[in-house]
Amino acid sequence: MEKQIIGRREKISILDLELFDLDAKVDTGADSNALHCDDIDIDDENIVHFTLLDKIHESYHGKRISMPVYKIKKVRSSNGQLQLRPSIRVSVEFFGKKYKTIVSLTSRGDMKYPMLIGRKFLKGKFLVDVEEDYLSKKGN
Repeated sequence: MEKQIIGRREKISILDLELFDLDAKVDTGADSNALHCDDIDIDDENIVHFTLLDKIHESYHGKRISMPVYKIKKVRSSNGQLQLRPSIRVSVEFFGKKYKTIVSLTSRGDMKYPMLIGRKFLKGKFLVDVEEDYLSKKGN
């Protein structure tokens, strides 16, 4: 299978959450995908509730979302701290194709992009050209 060339920043849609054309940073240093959000709570029925943070998309900023927890795992954050993070299983659209993937939920005020795309999602399907941005919008 030929791998799709992508840029270091791309657009991704999380279909289950009705979030379209989110700005995402492609992060080959990150193991998994992450969605930047706030007020993350898990209730007794294993449902995670969170608030989306995306100042670029006013309609998404502050949107409260609830989803079943897929897994809670230990993740080492970019600053080296070990955190327990809930993750959700969602359908995404990326470069015109649909994929099932896991997204961990993280509250990080320093994240410039609402979504990080990690290695597990990229593996076997994509190559990253670090000189490019938003190749999905250029019809590549």
